Amino acid sequence: MYIKILEPHIANQIAAGEVVERPASVVKELLENSLDAGANQIDIEIRKAGAQLIRIRDNGCGIHKDDLALALNRHATSKISELDDLGHISSLGFRGEALASINAVSRLTITSKFQDEKNAWQIINNKLQPAAHPQGTTVEIHDLFFNTPARRKFLRTEKTEFNHIEEIIRRIALSHFNVAICLKHNGRIVQNLGSAITGVQQEKRIADICGSAFMENAVYVENDMGDSRRGDSRIARTVVARTAPTLYGWIGLPIFSRSQTDLQYFYINNRVVRDKLLSHAVRQAYQGVIQSGRHPAFILYLQLNPAMVDVNVHPTKKEVRFKDTRLIHDFVFHNIHRAIADIKPKFISEPPLDYRRGDSCHFCTGGSRAAPTGIAPVQIEMGDSRIAPVGPLGNAIAQIHGTYILAENQNGLVLVDIHAAHERITYEQLKNAFNNKAITSQPLLIPITIALSEKEAKYAEQYQDIFNQLGMEIANLNSETIIVRQIPNLLKNANIEQLVRDVLADLIENNHSTRIQEYINEILTTMACHGSVRANQQLSILEMNTLLREIENTERSGQCGHGRPTWVQLSINELNKMFRRSK
Repeated sequence: MYIKILEPHIANQIAAGEVVERPASVVKELLENSLDAGANQIDIEIRKAGAQLIRIRDNGCGIHKDDLALALNRHATSKISELDDLGHISSLGFRGEALASINAVSRLTITSKFQDEKNAWQIINNKLQPAAHPQGTTVEIHDLFFNTPARRKFLRTEKTEFNHIEEIIRRIALSHFNVAICLKHNGRIVQNLGSAITGVQQEKRIADICGSAFMENAVYVENDMGDSRRGDSRIARTVVARTAPTLYGWIGLPIFSRSQTDLQYFYINNRVVRDKLLSHAVRQAYQGVIQSGRHPAFILYLQLNPAMVDVNVHPTKKEVRFKDTRLIHDFVFHNIHRAIADIKPKFISEPPLDYRRGDSCHFCTGGSRAAPTGIAPVQIEMGDSRIAPVGPLGNAIAQIHGTYILAENQNGLVLVDIHAAHERITYEQLKNAFNNKAITSQPLLIPITIALSEKEAKYAEQYQDIFNQLGMEIANLNSETIIVRQIPNLLKNANIEQLVRDVLADLIENNHSTRIQEYINEILTTMACHGSVRANQQLSILEMNTLLREIENTERSGQCGHGRPTWVQLSINELNKMFRRSK
């Protein structure tokens, strides 16, 4: 067959296959156009999950009469004009493909009144005519895929397709708090979100979208690169050119981990993305505080100079590429890691209650009185009043069933899981020892020879320093074989060959790997679990108070290495409600 130029309508339908995957794709493209037009009120009407009708009206700047017909042409855009603009994209849309692709597979009508113009204009069936319309734009999509029945057959059920539309709107609503959004489906209002300007309003919107449980189990983080201070402002930012990136948003507590990644939203300059690099940085930051197989919940916003990120690497703009991947990865990781480490009990400013007690408790029923492994007894000076010192977790009162510490602080009662709490303390001690190279490596009596592909062997030679930093000594025997001569003591029972292959796979894919650290982290977690205070081990009041003080001075002390909470607070108000007592 000879080469020929495709007919325009065929080329448009092929292009539509990249941009318009389903009705939700149309909603996404039109919403982004409305946001780029500066709209702060968007009304969305859907019928039959978008297969019959998609109508989106905004109060943005509108489209000029002379641009209406041009807007339906492929690669027609007002966002960029020259090649250099691709390196500084700050708008959500810029390719100029959306309206042309949508027009190729539906019956499209656009009605718009440009700012400061007296009259509105409408384009329907590619014909321009006057119309009545307030400032802004209304786009109506009728009978999506009417001329491509094969594509229409691939649509799922109405409920499934509408769920995809709702997810698109959730993503938009979480990135543009100042925009009011109303969603109707089959004539019924499904979502009506007012603009959220203040921090309280934004948190309410997040609670409405992600559930109140997320807000109750989330903390706010905000940091500039090189700035360790946490800000108080929770006002959504606009995209500005920055020399240093800024990260802010809400991260879920480790105890709020989920079985799926369904509550993870990451935005770059208010553009939602699914990026492996960023996901890895967040996952690594949660290492050691959530159980394997569980996933953190977060809503994070990364603002940076548009020149530092390339958004023109995917037809639907879901993926991005950073100019300096290591810089961005480390910035996100360190800030989330530090924020999780900072999650500690709030210190009580009021004077402690006056508790009078001896060094034992009648609730403890005998057993060993020796301090558990890893807990050094502290000397507590007792005056005539014998008042034990108090910290955020209060003073121990009793040990319940050999498993929990019951303590009292100014807020009420505190219940501490002895094993989980001591597991976190032991884990942090082991981790610090490893990071300080107190945990050594050992040479192998019989070195391990591993056959690799030529590409893997090249990467093994190129990244020998990474293996050395992690306590592994490897060397290339030939172009397809390496030998492992030394491994960390913690990996003595590991499948070294599989581990090396996995690390090399990470290096080939991402130019970096944390596979060994993750494996060692699992070992440290297991060691901490086995080296902690066991259930039914009886502790004295002194030992229990020592453990409480250790928890208060330990990073990430709110949960153990498996993601379980180490302590819970029951306030006086909660106790009063249990017994139906008024204040």
